[in-house]
Amino acid sequence: MATKGESVHNYSFMFPFEKDWNESVFNKYMVERWTDSFVYAAIYVVIVFGGQVYMRTRPRYDLRPALAIWSGVLGIFSIMGTIRTVPELLTAINKYGLQYSVCVPTYFQGVPGFWSFMFTVSKVYELGDTVFIILRKQPLIFLHWYHHVTVLLYVWYSYPDHTAPGRWFMVMNYLVHSIMYSYYALRAMRFNIPKAVNILVTSLQLAQMIIGVLINIWIYQIKGRGEFCQQSYDNLRYSSIMYFSYFILFAHFFYTTYVIEKPKGEGKKQD
Repeated sequence: MATKGESVHNYSFMFPFEKDWNESVFNKYMVERWTDSFVYAAIYVVIVFGGQVYMRTRPRYDLRPALAIWSGVLGIFSIMGTIRTVPELLTAINKYGLQYSVCVPTYFQGVPGFWSFMFTVSKVYELGDTVFIILRKQPLIFLHWYHHVTVLLYVWYSYPDHTAPGRWFMVMNYLVHSIMYSYYALRAMRFNIPKAVNILVTSLQLAQMIIGVLINIWIYQIKGRGEFCQQSYDNLRYSSIMYFSYFILFAHFFYTTYVIEKPKGEGKKQD
């Protein structure tokens, strides 16, 4: 069985940046600087509320070309992250079982380790989504900015501890974002995207939150039996609150957006 310091999946091909990646250097950085996430979050919240006030009396910007590029870059990044992390998750499950996949953090080394770090820092980059919403004077719902802030804080807080269920959280997020940002990029380029795709994106996000809630419940049971699972009780509590709140908010968003009849033109962009 692979130990905490080994990756369970052997990659037949590695990019130079994956080969040269030094986990210990970046882990040291995150241990020392994870609290920077509070600074980023504070700046973000100021922009969220201050930006809306600033734009209140100003004309909206179109920014479609910039938005298409922004979303396209995040879409490609998420697709790459999915391609490079899914094999490790599947190998962990196939070789050692589901409990191993949520309790032993072997994904912090090698290729998945690189993409774990990139996943963590990308949560700062993704805050830029909101700038487009503000400058284009689109509806900025609570779910959007709450999600961005809490994901950023939780991921940066969890990385130094090598929280094991992060393997699942990361892979699910990469997968959903690969579809979501690709959809946003195509929509920004004025492609006629069926409404069913938008419903699919929100459904996948909701499914992601349900799985997150179930994983947290399972880990409580595992730790309650006295079995090893690399996640502190504090982290588990934060994760449980976060995923349950996401489930409630995304379920409400889905219901009010796709179930209740809404006036034309009142669509919202989530995440």
